[in-house]
Amino acid sequence: MRAKVRRFFKGNPAQLKVARVLYKYGFRVSENGDILCGDIRIPAVQIAEEASVDRRAVDATSETILNNEELREIFSNLRPVPFLKGIARPLGLGLIEIIPTDATQAGIISEVTNVISDQGLSVRQSIADDPYFTAQPKLTIITTELIPGEVVEELRELPSVKSVVVY
Repeated sequence: MRAKVRRFFKGNPAQLKVARVLYKYGFRVSENGDILCGDIRIPAVQIAEEASVDRRAVDATSETILNNEELREIFSNLRPVPFLKGIARPLGLGLIEIIPTDATQAGIISEVTNVISDQGLSVRQSIADDPYFTAQPKLTIITTELIPGEVVEELRELPSVKSVVVY
């Protein structure tokens, strides 16, 4: 998808930065050009600050998106997802991050969750960064209970896993 989006913003690095922010947070562009998180309007100045661009670049990006059917299809359907990473510990949940050897490789999530489930743990949430939009993508797994050391060691032995970070 990165190549597709980049193609539309070729020659417009500020708009590409805005598009990355929209994608990262699951912000969508409404039919009237507003940036929304769910149904909550996000001011253009806030998006501009996060993307390190001028506010006018946000408006121009919305316009570019609305004037292109392919971009409109992508950016009008994005949705935010509640991420449990920040509250896993207070809730008594297990939290690990997997840094893959190659995030574009197929089957990483399957390999990791098989190891976890083989040890009798349930996955509560699994979020993988998009390797085409993230410089160092990782797989974040939140389990219903703390993760024992044996599971961590077994995960480290997987060929698709570069490293495991336990929180």
